[in-house]
Parts: sequence; structure tokens; C-alpha cells
Amino acid sequence: MRHTLRFITPRFREALDHLPHLPRALRLVRDSAGRWTLIWAVLLVLQGLLPVATVFLTRELVNALVAASESQGATEAIRLAIGLTVAVAIVLLVAETARALSVWVRTAQSELVADHVHGLIHKKSTALDMAFFDSAAYFDKLHRARSEARTRPALLVEGLGNLLQGSLTLIAMSAVLITFAWWLPVLLIVSLFPAFFLILGAIVRLHQWRIRTTINQRKATYFDFLLTSRETFPEIRLFDLAHHFRSLHDGLRSTLRAERLSLAQREARAQVGAGLFAIAALGGATLWMVGEAAHGRVSLGGLAMFFQAFLQGQRLLRTTLESAGQIYSNMLFLGNLFEFLDLREKIINPENPLPVPAPLQRGIRFRDVNFTYPSSNRRALVDFNLEIPAGATVAVLGSNGAGKTTLFKLLCRFYDLDQGTVEIDGIDIRRFTLEDLRRRIAILFQDPTNFSLTAGDNIALGNLQGQPSLNDLRKAALDGSSHDLISELDNGYDTMLGAWFDGVELSHGQWQRIALSRAFLRQADIVLLDEPTSAMDSWAAASWMDHFLELVKDRTAVLITHRLTTAMRADFIHIIGGGRVIESGSHQELLAAAGIYAQAWQSQNRG
Repeated sequence: MRHTLRFITPRFREALDHLPHLPRALRLVRDSAGRWTLIWAVLLVLQGLLPVATVFLTRELVNALVAASESQGATEAIRLAIGLTVAVAIVLLVAETARALSVWVRTAQSELVADHVHGLIHKKSTALDMAFFDSAAYFDKLHRARSEARTRPALLVEGLGNLLQGSLTLIAMSAVLITFAWWLPVLLIVSLFPAFFLILGAIVRLHQWRIRTTINQRKATYFDFLLTSRETFPEIRLFDLAHHFRSLHDGLRSTLRAERLSLAQREARAQVGAGLFAIAALGGATLWMVGEAAHGRVSLGGLAMFFQAFLQGQRLLRTTLESAGQIYSNMLFLGNLFEFLDLREKIINPENPLPVPAPLQRGIRFRDVNFTYPSSNRRALVDFNLEIPAGATVAVLGSNGAGKTTLFKLLCRFYDLDQGTVEIDGIDIRRFTLEDLRRRIAILFQDPTNFSLTAGDNIALGNLQGQPSLNDLRKAALDGSSHDLISELDNGYDTMLGAWFDGVELSHGQWQRIALSRAFLRQADIVLLDEPTSAMDSWAAASWMDHFLELVKDRTAVLITHRLTTAMRADFIHIIGGGRVIESGSHQELLAAAGIYAQAWQSQNRG
């Protein structure tokens, strides 16, 4: 087909490229609002045919009024005129009722479609690999996919409805016009050709502009976030950055606004020319009809019917073209949506999964692992080997960027390796389902999420499938050292936390204890903690470590820490540097080796 359409301009070829989105868009509407769509279609057909009935009744009414005025009060002529007047009123009433019902039905339909689209975006976003979130291109796709997601589906539905309704009426109006002359419907269509080219060109230019400026639109949104967010308040105020970021935001918005207004100005000029062409066509056809009436070949009622049919036909054709343009515009938007929904995750479940060994017998092993983050050119782990015996407590130390947190991300299978394997009891973790693997892991991240929920709900998120009771939540809070904190809140475990919904804001250390309690609720046999004592003083950290060692008896635990006084209590200590293990052993063994650990220990003691 592309070969046979070589004569078509690139703009039209681009339009044709998006036509395959229409069936998928229609299925989207059907799947989300099938029953409402059926009712909507019936109302559209009714509204499409009623204007034609009005045109015919108008002709008969005008002729009846003329006949009544010439009959000198004949009862039969007056009755006919009154009857036709009542018929016109009934048709108009039905049309208004159908229009009101359509608004109700379209609102319900568009809300269902909009929620369905949001659901699809959320489902895809929560299924994609973590690697996608390291890419600016992904966020460009996400921004375009959910841009105007609330309104675009409604506009798609409205455009389809207007197109169907207008097409029905337009066909009927053409049938009316052809009774006067065969060329009148042709003139009607030709009169709107410039408008058609205008609409299509404007839509393509606007879409290309949105694609081209996505990064600047996201930057403007980011600067808006910096200026209005609680999280950024301290540094924005302390360093007096408000003016700087306002200037950056306003500069971007000024550029975007100027480009958008330039597109609108170009479109407005073209609309004036298209309107003049349509008016000239109407004027020429009207003059011809007046001539026909002057020669007695058309009645006064016929002249009124022609004028109304041609004028309505032009209006309907313009509306139909605009609806077609609206549909195409929404197909472009849906093309962005479908592009996002068609992203494919690479980290998936195996075809024939194995069960995760329970309980662990041998432990966890990183074997010859090489790994590079998608957004980096530097390998995070290089020929990395590490064994974590089952039931042991292991501490991992190293400088920032050494690769410590990467171990947790790989063990949770947020990323897959470039080379090597991560094994549990000798089985590659890629042989397990993601759900089974992650269900066996309790984890505290270095920067845990602060959920603006009640204290109890915050902890319950650690094991929603288990439907934890209040006693379960209290035990987890005791294990995570947050019970005393929660007990001091006004409503205890029912206290709303976080500033989003007028809750109680906690300190970083308090939020960390809530997150730790959430991790302990899971009762998993693999426990991963990233800097669990970073917000504690030395005495509190020592006391917490005693408590922790009791909790993880018979479990396999890994702690990432910078505190040597925390690490010294572990069964095994591993020092990571440059993506490799550079020292391993117990506290006493590492001191005796007089290496990096021993030097750090002596330095810390002197401090």
C-alpha cells in the first residue's frame, strides 16, 4: 500500500501510519465500557437522523403556511400547519432529550475509559524492570503516555460519536441536495477541502511539537516540583535558590508558550482562508437556487429546505472533519500510550520454575558475577565471588559506590547479571518465580519509602497476603524497635503518618524504625538490611544489634553498614572495593590480618 501511495505527501503518509491504532483504540473503549458504548451508539444513530426529519418537516411546514395564508382561513390548511408545527416541536424535543441522555452516557463512558487507561499505565509501570527507571527515554515515554490521560479517552469517545452522527446526517443531507442537482453534494464536499487539509496539518504539527518538546515539558514540571515540594524546602530556602529555579521554569515555559502560540497563529490564518472558500461555495449555490426559484422550478419551501440543508451540510461536514481530526489526534496520543504499553520487561518468570529451598541448607552464593547498570559505563561488580552461609549473619563494608547495595538489588532480581550467577542452595535464582523469590526476602532499603498511611498500615504492607492482626503488627513493631514510638502517638497504630494527609511527620530515624518493623513482619528466612543503624547513636546501635542477633537466629542475614562496631558482631565480615571482595573473615581474623579493616578499626578507635 505504501508503494501505491508514493504521490501522497509525507504528512498524509504519517497520518496513514497511525490508522492501525484505531481498531486497538476501539477495543480499548469496548473493553472498558461495553454496555454504555452500545447505548451511546443507539443515541448517536437517533441524533444523526433527527436533523433530516427536521429539514423535511421544515419544507412541509413552510409550504403549509404559504397555503394557509392563501386559503383565506380554510380549516383544513390551518390544521395541517398546526399539525406540522407540533411535529417539528416533537422532533426538536426528542433531539434535545437524546442530546441530554448522550451527555450522561458519554460522561459515564469516558470516566470508565479514563480509569481503564490509568489502570493499564499503572499495571505496566509496576511490571517493568528497574532498568527502565534508570533511563530518561523511559520517563519521556511515560510522560507522553499519561499526558492528558484523564481527558483524551473522553475526547476519543466524543470524536467517534460526532463522526458517526455527522456522517449519518451528512449522507441524508446529500440525498436531499441531490434532488435539486447532482453537483450540489459534490460542491458541499469540495467546499470543505481546505478545512480538511488545515485540520490534518495542524494536528500533525502539534503532535510533532509535543514529541520534540517532551524533555523541556518534563524539565518545567521538575522545576515546578522543586519550587513547591516539602522535600526540597530546606535547601531551596537556605541557599536562596527560589529565584534561580523560577527563572529556569519561567524561561522554559516562555519558550514553550511562544512555540505553541506560533502554531495557533498559523492555524488561525489558515482557518480564515478555509472559511472564505466555504462561504463562496454557499453563496454560489444559493444564487443558483434563487434563479431556479425565480423561474418557478423550486417552491418557497423547497428553497428554504435547500438553504437549511446546504448550510447544515457545511456545518456538519466541518464538524465531521473536525471529529475525524480529533480521532486522529487521539490516535496519535493513543500511539504514545500503546508505545508505552508495548514495552517488554526482560526479567520474567522461567517457563518451568523450581521452588525456593525452604529452609536454606547451604546458603547464598555470588559466582563470577559481572554487572553494569544500564545508565553507566563502569562495571559495578567485576568477577565478583561471595558466599553467605545459611543461618549466618554477614556484614558487608566498603566505600560509597563500591557495589554493596548492588548485591541486594541482584539478589532481589531487580536486575539480571551480565555474566555469572546468583545462587540459593546451588540453584540459579533465575530458576525461581519472582514472586516466590521475593516472598522469601525481608529487606530494609537505605532510603525506605515513607508511606502516608496509618502506623499500623505502614507495617502491614510488609505482609499484606498474610492479613496480619494487631498482635502481629505489635510484635513486628517490637522487633523493629518502633512500638514505643507508636504507643506515644495520639491514636497509636491508627495514627496517620506523613504530611500528605495532615498526619504526624516523623524524623528520618523514626521512619527507619517503621520500615524496619515492616521488614520484620514478613518473617522471611533471608534478611537484608542496608545501613540499619545509620540514624542511631553508638549506644542505641549496640543495643539494637543485640536485639537483632536474637531475632535472626536460624535465619540468613546480611547487613550493609559503615559502623565497624555493628559489623564486628557479625559471623563474617566482607570488605568490598572496586566491585570485588578485597578482605573477608571474622572481626578477630581481620584485625590479625592488619589490612584495610584493621586500619579502619584503629582509626575509629582513636576517634
